[in-house]
Amino acid sequence: MGHPLINPVHKFYIPVMGTGFTIDTPLKVARYGISSVVSLVDDTLIEQMRKRLSGNSGRLYREIPASEEDSRADRITSYLNMMDEMIENQMEKMRASLFEAGSEVTRYFEMLPDSPLKTMYAAMQNARDPQEIARLQQALREKLRPGAIDVNIMTKLDRDKMSRGKALPPVFSDAMSALRGYANSRLQSSLILSAGMNRRLFSYLAEFSDFYPDETGDIRKRIILKVGDFRSALLQGKLLARKGLWVSEYRIESGLNCGGHAFGGKGTLLGPVLSEFAERREELAELLHEIWAGAMVELGRAIPENKMDVRVTVQGGIGTSAENRLLEEKYRVDGAGWGSPFLLVPDVVNIPADHLAKIQKAGENDVHLSNASPLGVPFWCLKNSSSEEIRLARIEKGKPGSACPKGYLVSNTEFTKVPICTASRAYQRRKLTQLEAMGALPEELKELEGQVTDKACICHDLAGSATVPHAIDPSAKTAICCGPNTVYFSRKAKLWEMVDHIYGRASLPINSERPHMFLKELSLHLDRLKTEVGRRGRDLAMARPKSTDEVKENLLKGIRHYRSLAAGLATDRREDFLNRLENLRSDLDRIIDG
Repeated sequence: MGHPLINPVHKFYIPVMGTGFTIDTPLKVARYGISSVVSLVDDTLIEQMRKRLSGNSGRLYREIPASEEDSRADRITSYLNMMDEMIENQMEKMRASLFEAGSEVTRYFEMLPDSPLKTMYAAMQNARDPQEIARLQQALREKLRPGAIDVNIMTKLDRDKMSRGKALPPVFSDAMSALRGYANSRLQSSLILSAGMNRRLFSYLAEFSDFYPDETGDIRKRIILKVGDFRSALLQGKLLARKGLWVSEYRIESGLNCGGHAFGGKGTLLGPVLSEFAERREELAELLHEIWAGAMVELGRAIPENKMDVRVTVQGGIGTSAENRLLEEKYRVDGAGWGSPFLLVPDVVNIPADHLAKIQKAGENDVHLSNASPLGVPFWCLKNSSSEEIRLARIEKGKPGSACPKGYLVSNTEFTKVPICTASRAYQRRKLTQLEAMGALPEELKELEGQVTDKACICHDLAGSATVPHAIDPSAKTAICCGPNTVYFSRKAKLWEMVDHIYGRASLPINSERPHMFLKELSLHLDRLKTEVGRRGRDLAMARPKSTDEVKENLLKGIRHYRSLAAGLATDRREDFLNRLENLRSDLDRIIDG
């Protein structure tokens, strides 16, 4: 069946969600051939989970204290190796299980999409000769293959480290240490790099042999770039190709219709972006291969005879099998990420029971694009999460801001020599005092103060999704970074139910008012534009009118694309799609015309 990373068993994957939601998801889904992504941001959480899982499985645990010189990298390596070993054991048990109702091996094959392997399984079920049944069962067991333990590094989270008042070398920074931790692990999987370029991190990749192909073109640790448009893919792909590093996959994410941080860009919509990739992916591969091959020669490395593969995948707001099918058929994507709907699948992700209930009840007004992230990037969050409730309670008591127990997002030096986090009490106290001294009008002062106190301690609170239910830190205040698509799902589901929903074999109940994923993204861009235009009218926005014109043109380009797309939709969906699209087009005119 080929390399598991080139020819995955399933056509979908579970993206990284926060720091805690998917921290151990591979242990729950990999044995069924499903790949998922683990965040490497929070090594404190990673170490806590390694201790917890070691105890649950009777494994020997040796603490890696934060005081050790390379503790962050060592913690990550140890955790990833442990998960890989545990999944290997799961696969051994599965191979030994019987083909009977409810068994692990039966569940593996029943969840598969239509494929030659699923056809072989059906042939085994229909066979009547005992010897033929035994032969097919043995053949099926030999083809069992786990999903990958993929990892994510946000390239912008690259805090430099200090020790005893002195700066440590750059290789000990957060992103560099995380990369080293992954590179030193035994995993054969993919590294997803998100949030743009980090030149020193890209250069550091070149120091690890696992990121280079062998003579057959096989790469033990493959590079995936999460991008928002074709230009970004080309720019970053070239930068890595010049170092002899091949990007095996471009993972396109909706700018706004996703969970967590939302990188809206300039009104660029997913449909036109996917269309450009569909038209130019061969051009991209050929151009980058030429650059990459030249770099390989300079490095003295052999160029594999086999053609290097390039996958294109997409994620952000997908909610129905029809949308999933459209992405595969119209835009030729090789796979799709399903994120937020899995927040209602507690046997796949970590989520406290009380917050699962909140998500089930949430409506469109309960999830919003906030200013909570200290990174200064819009951030999706559930309004009534315990993290938000405690943030508002502190403001009400006149004590805004939080402690900064982990410090992964420290970056501000406005008031201190040593960087601090804008969500911390130390920063907010100073900033609010400064604003009061400015003498601004009451209305303006209130908005400016809100921009300060909106910031939340997300690097600690996102871990609450795991530390609370695992009784690691029961008092933690959980943050929920669900995307807007979450609110259209209301029923708790099992893994196999969600898989059947994805492949169109069954349908989970979805709110009938849910718009098509492309139209939802368009409406989110209009909401953002309306807010920006309003702020500019009050002289609070940084954007210039020229940038508004660019956003409008990109949105109009997307609307034209979706008009043509509608012709290929099913008749019962086409009219509703076009009506909603034209209403959004009218909304755009009203926003621009004021």
